[in-house]
Amino acid sequence: MEPFSTLIRTASHEQHRAAETSTFMSDLLGGRHGVAAYARYTEQLWFVYEALEAGTARLAADPVAGPFVRPELYRLASLERDLAHLRGPDWRAGLSALPATEAYAERVRECAERWPAGYVAHHYTRYLGDLSGGQVIRDRAERTWGFVNKGDGVRFYVFEEIPNPAAFKRGYRELLDGIRADDLEKHRIVAECRTAFALNTGVFRALGDEFPLSA
Repeated sequence: MEPFSTLIRTASHEQHRAAETSTFMSDLLGGRHGVAAYARYTEQLWFVYEALEAGTARLAADPVAGPFVRPELYRLASLERDLAHLRGPDWRAGLSALPATEAYAERVRECAERWPAGYVAHHYTRYLGDLSGGQVIRDRAERTWGFVNKGDGVRFYVFEEIPNPAAFKRGYRELLDGIRADDLEKHRIVAECRTAFALNTGVFRALGDEFPLSA
């Protein structure tokens, strides 16, 4: 029988690819956008991770989501440090979510409050992505906009409490394989993964509209 960690990865591959290859992200990583676009993207991430991490104290005791609540993954403090660097000390005053970001954060919050297994889908798509493809973004950001290596501006992508990301990801996949869910619930989790990637792609699309490249 196929391990759940394999099923969840392969079943959401198409949506994952669509998110990774969005026009906005391709242009951002290609250096065609200025640092203002990167800052705006980082700002949108704040809303998503605030939703992801706001309910962790309650979810820690849940039999399904609890094993995935790992403080070493938390990103909110790092995002806030990055935003202070990118926007200045008053960054909170100008903080604003795009409608697509509001929809994404609201879905994460809804799952956290009402459906812990669905929360796991969002947890997986975000944090495992940060540990993997997020490192490409950090490298490009450092080279494109001159951030200090693993310093302010890119701290979101630096997991100081995870010295061995490969080993951590292996352990995470083992948690997925052992998730307390029947086959029907597992299929629902996979569907929510697809939703998560689609919501993320929606944010990229909105950012692309906000930062059009002149022809």
